Amino acid sequence: MRHEIWHQLQKEAKELVNVEPLLASHVYSSVLNHECLGAALSFIVANKLADAVVSAFTIRELFDQAFVDCDKMLAHVAHDIKAVKDRDPAADSYLTVILNLKGFHAIQAHRLAYCLWRQNRKELARFIQSRTSEVFGVDIHPACKVGHGIMLDHATGIVIGETAVIEDNVSILQSVTLGGTGNEQGDRHPKIRAGVLIGAGAKVLGNIEVGECARIGAGSVVLNPVAPHTTVVGIPAKVVGKPSCPNPAESMNQNFLEDEPSSVNDSHTSAML
Repeated sequence: MRHEIWHQLQKEAKELVNVEPLLASHVYSSVLNHECLGAALSFIVANKLADAVVSAFTIRELFDQAFVDCDKMLAHVAHDIKAVKDRDPAADSYLTVILNLKGFHAIQAHRLAYCLWRQNRKELARFIQSRTSEVFGVDIHPACKVGHGIMLDHATGIVIGETAVIEDNVSILQSVTLGGTGNEQGDRHPKIRAGVLIGAGAKVLGNIEVGECARIGAGSVVLNPVAPHTTVVGIPAKVVGKPSCPNPAESMNQNFLEDEPSSVNDSHTSAML
């Protein structure tokens, strides 16, 4: 997939240069001067993360090595680009995603930090985490495991803890927290299964599982496990129905009033929430 996306990015970049010459230097530096998706991505994100002490060149070298050491990383990048383009109506091109969307940039910076963390270069990973938080307003612990096809929509204020797990094809909106419930040690953060949609401002707390293709309403506080293919809303969150579409993360439909009525009985609901 990444080769197809790279060819489309180059096409879109050339088209943009023709219609908006003022951006020609930016587009050439970011995309057209590079030979592959990885080179373009490392240039873009490294220049955003660099500070007065750690240069963009140094961070680019870390990215380039990570692409070798973590062999699935570039494939995940391609899936992320496609996920954002497919799910966000404001993202009208792959080029917009890779150049401008900080949720996408934050996830790629996290992928670098995670690679460094696995190599036991933990202080360097924490530096990348810190710069990601400062630059993009997204704080993801380097140890957090993240799948592919991830969309952080708007992204500002997202916080994700150390032992959280986010599986493939998940969509998370701004101001979401995947956190713990105190200062306990060990496995203490949520496990978000594939296809989940988490609405803006939702807080999912503790070592709980949010089942496959579940949906969490905006502003909800989730303290207990969420069954697959259910919608939960409120403080504390309660089951209100089943998503009207099979994959909430892809549809991005946040209107729980359109849900199918829940067939979950009251006793089971009480046990889950």
